[in-house]
Amino acid sequence: MIALMIVLFIIGYVCIAMEHPLKVNKAATALLLSSLLWVIYIFFAQTQLPTLEEFKVFAESPENVHLSLYEQVIAYVTGIQIIEHLGDVAQILFFLIGAMTIVELVDVHGGFSIITDKITTKNKRKLLWIIAFVTFFLSAILDNLTTSIVMVMLLRKLVSNQQERWIYASVIILAANSGGAFSPIGDVTTIMLWIGGNVTTGTIIPELFLPSLVSVVIPVALLQRFLKGEIVSPSKDSISLSGHAAASIVSKNEKILLFCLGVGALIFVPIFKGITHLPPFIGILFGLSIIWIYTEIMYHRKKDVAESSKARISSVLSRIDTTTILFFLGILMAVAVLQVSGILSMFSLVLDEYVGNFYLIDILIGLLSSVVDNVPLVAGAMGMYPIAIDPASIYASGGAFWVFLAYCAGVGGSILIIGSAAGVVVMGLEKMNFIWYMKKISLVTLLGYLIGAGIYVLQMSVIIPLLK
Repeated sequence: MIALMIVLFIIGYVCIAMEHPLKVNKAATALLLSSLLWVIYIFFAQTQLPTLEEFKVFAESPENVHLSLYEQVIAYVTGIQIIEHLGDVAQILFFLIGAMTIVELVDVHGGFSIITDKITTKNKRKLLWIIAFVTFFLSAILDNLTTSIVMVMLLRKLVSNQQERWIYASVIILAANSGGAFSPIGDVTTIMLWIGGNVTTGTIIPELFLPSLVSVVIPVALLQRFLKGEIVSPSKDSISLSGHAAASIVSKNEKILLFCLGVGALIFVPIFKGITHLPPFIGILFGLSIIWIYTEIMYHRKKDVAESSKARISSVLSRIDTTTILFFLGILMAVAVLQVSGILSMFSLVLDEYVGNFYLIDILIGLLSSVVDNVPLVAGAMGMYPIAIDPASIYASGGAFWVFLAYCAGVGGSILIIGSAAGVVVMGLEKMNFIWYMKKISLVTLLGYLIGAGIYVLQMSVIIPLLK
């Protein structure tokens, strides 16, 4: 069973990584992989589960003791293991759906123009730094994928030369990934770690801010040498970032209020969790409901506007990336099978034996995330290493292993353009060349990644112990 599941997962992983050459959406592959792995597991679980203490307690309970071993296994897998892991995955998915809806709602109403319209410089190098910092901080509040799309749309309004625009777009990719790495809501992997209790807001932000910032500053400082002089803007009239009619029927004050409500709802989630101790998805849905009510009242006053021009929540929901949600569902449930079957525990023992140092393990995961999707890599690490009870352990909630993993998995995806969702989307929008990115950008990004990692190690090994 173990060998079959490992082989099947590797084949599925390769198909996911080769999504574009195979022309098969990775969500479809992930869902098929998840289904097949659970089928294989439930047929062979009877040979493995009886050795687990949790199953023994379940089987000896009054309501299950009279059942046959086969019936006990079926009940345990379907009623305990699947439901437990589906609950964990659902928290992530509902959080993402809420956050994506809020961001889309702000976007279709032109809310992000509040920021982007302020960028008016014509100096190429100055613009590079402005775009890097705006993207860095914006992706910490939004998500790196949405931030990348918004900033690329802005680029099209400012820069006409395609080769120069590729440099700016490359900086957007690495700044978005680095900015998302130090925020609990900035990237899917940090959201997973935060919701799972592996990292806390009080550890990930202060410990990763400087390494993440350095991982952007170093590449930008090196890349600015390719840019000289003034920008030549496109001659055609600029268009709305959102491209939706709602942006033209909403007043400036309404755009500002929507932007503030959207950003406020996202920032409020960690505060909500700290006050109530409820899962973050409840906080994001609370914020979404407030914005939903406001937009309904706002549109109720615009009776003279055609209904087709209005961007109500019901229409905005169709704009969110549902295939991405299904991909996360499939891949996270597939990784869950590897966890319950004990495969991830086996891999953790191999890594501990042959690599040992947790810094090196995280750095290797980061380098691997430049080639394959970082979501299953992080999910796999979460399954391999349970959260330790001892608060002094590197595997405890907020421990160094998890915080450094957030940095490595997020920033490492920028080394190759296919290593992150932001990179893949920008590559598609700007028709960027993979080889060009590897020649011009990968080396400086790798340098920034390693220096940022070194800063984190220095912080944890020297600076923080001295402060204590």
